[in-house]
This record gives sequence, structure tokens and C-alpha cells, in this order.
Amino acid sequence: MTERYFDYAATTPIDDGVIQDMLAHMGRDSTFGNPASASHSYGQRARHAVEKARRQVAELVGANADNLVWTSGATESNNLALKGVAAAAQGRRHIVTSNLEHKAVLDTARQLESEGFEVTWLQPDADGLIQPEAVAAALREDTLLVSLMCVNNELGTLTDIATIGERVRQRGALFHVDAAQATGKVAIDLASLAVDLMSFSAHKSYGPKGIGALYVGERARGLIQAQIHGGGHEQGLRSGTLATHQIVGMGSAFALAGELMEEENRRIAGLGAQLREGLLSLPGVRLNGCARQRVPHTLNLCIDHPWFNVENLSRSLAFSSTSACNSASSAPSHVLLALGLDASQAYRSIRLSLGRYTKLEDVEAAIEAIRHCLPQ
Repeated sequence: MTERYFDYAATTPIDDGVIQDMLAHMGRDSTFGNPASASHSYGQRARHAVEKARRQVAELVGANADNLVWTSGATESNNLALKGVAAAAQGRRHIVTSNLEHKAVLDTARQLESEGFEVTWLQPDADGLIQPEAVAAALREDTLLVSLMCVNNELGTLTDIATIGERVRQRGALFHVDAAQATGKVAIDLASLAVDLMSFSAHKSYGPKGIGALYVGERARGLIQAQIHGGGHEQGLRSGTLATHQIVGMGSAFALAGELMEEENRRIAGLGAQLREGLLSLPGVRLNGCARQRVPHTLNLCIDHPWFNVENLSRSLAFSSTSACNSASSAPSHVLLALGLDASQAYRSIRLSLGRYTKLEDVEAAIEAIRHCLPQ
């Protein structure tokens, strides 16, 4: 039996149209030049393609293209945001984040903690949400940066970044948002949000792996230092030869996400509702995380049967029993533990994530597969 793919939160396939755009910038008869080589037409054409892609990414998130810095992905973007701001810090030594964040933020914050920065680790409420009031209560005179994700990668829950951003800005700190799971799912308008830094990834939105971007807003300019040196590329914030074909792929994927978002979200909402209702009707199955403040693309469920075996289910479904960032470890999900589940419940939880190519028959097959894994 062919596995049904329900791991879109881990990665998405590159859209066929995006692949074609990338191929046009790879071979010797295409735009293969170095974008930094401004003295000849090969480099100039590559630079034009890079800047077009920068505008495409900016358009999806309501940003000025000049505020986007290319990176290798959201992990590097998160590192640059946190470490870059910390490196430029003068006086302020306090950082606020949560126990629900991606490892790229958690591990980076722990590294800064080991270097003498003080970190406040916010706990979620009973619904797995970081509330604006909790963030406001954690802010201090010496708070340098607040870092929270927009859409939780394991639960699919939504953080109220608009309200939180206003609270953070009132206290003079910078606000960083990991939006890797949000693009194409949630409308983002950085022109109106009180967000200073935002991380993006191409491969979560039907683009290639190995490319991402960091939005550096006007308040953050001059308050962040490069972490990779060697040529002063990307306004001095990220040195290295730009991967034109990957950048073109990210731009193409984000442009397509903007075109399809309304229709695609409506379709996935219908499929997600059917999957959720079908599974929650089964004995011992319950939802992890808030039932309302969430995207329909990601569903995290605890199968509360001591003999439920995740391995049996993996024969028919491609899904995650934890996030991909934890997959190298046998430890239970830190997100589910922060939510209040014990280790046994966390091990019996699964994440099903839907996407552009999920069909009704996939949803029906998933419900049936999980039903077969439960006691009759």
C-alpha cells in the first residue's frame, strides 16, 4: 500500500511550476552568473533574477524588498535574528521566548544564556497559546528581544503576534517572529504589524530546501550584526555567493502562494475539518492544542490507548510523531510536554499536516488507518 503523505509541516514538495523557474537559472544556456558580478551581463541578469525574487517574497508578506536578507533557511534566519541582535546589544541583556518554539530558537536562546544573557521562558496556557498578557508581564526595562513563532510547527496554533508586537514595542524591545509555518496559510502584512524581524523558509511553502530570508525592519537596522562574514553581501548582514536558482525558486513559490492562498486555505479547511471530526469521534482520541485559534493545515492528536503503536500506523501514513527538528532524538516532544502531557501521552501523539496535494481520499484513508490501529 502506498503511504499517504501527511507531513507537510515537515516539508512540502517543490511545485512543478517552481521547478521550471529554477531550471531556467541553472544551466550554461541560462542565468547561471554570479549575482555579485556586476561588470558583465551574466552577473547582471542573475542580479535581476535575485531582485525580482526578493520583490516576490516581500509582496506576500507586505514588506519592503530592501528589508529582506537572503539566508539558507529559517534556522539561519532565527540564528541571525537572535545572535545578531545580541551581538549588537548595548546594556540590555534580557530575552523573552517560550517553551513552544522551534529548536532553532530554543537552542540559540540557550547558547545566548550560556554567554551571560538572561532568558525568560514563557509557559503556554492550557490551550497551548502564549498570551499577550504573559508576554507583557515578562517584559523588563532591560528586555532586548522577544522571539515567538506565528504558527506552531507541532500544534498548528496561532500566536497573536499583532497584539504582542504592540506590547513589545511600547517597552522599547525588538520583536522577532518565526513565520516558517505561516507563509501561504496566514495573511501577513509587515507594513502594519509591530514586528521588527521575521524568519521565512522556502521549503515549507512549495519551494526548494536550503533557502530562506530574514526580514529586518527599520527599527532593527543598526541593532543587528552579521554572523557570517566574507564579502559584505546582503547589506553586510550575510556574506556568501547567492544561490540564484534557489532564490528564484523561493520567489516563485511565494508568488504562487499569494495567488492560491484564499482558494487553497478554503479547500484545506474543509479537508482538515473532515479529518478532525472523523478522528475525534474515535474512542480515546483527543486534540492537542487550542481548538479555535489555529490553522486548519496541522492537527496534533493524542491517541490515549496504552497499546497504541505509532509504528503500525507508519506503514500506511507518512506523518510525524514529533517535529522534524526533534527526529534525531528519542526524547518526547518538548512542545507537548510544555502543554502538560506526560511522556507517555507525548509518545502516543501524532501530527498530521495537510497541504496543496492532499485529497479527500487521503483524508478518508487516514481516518480508516487510525481506526484500524485502535481496539475494536
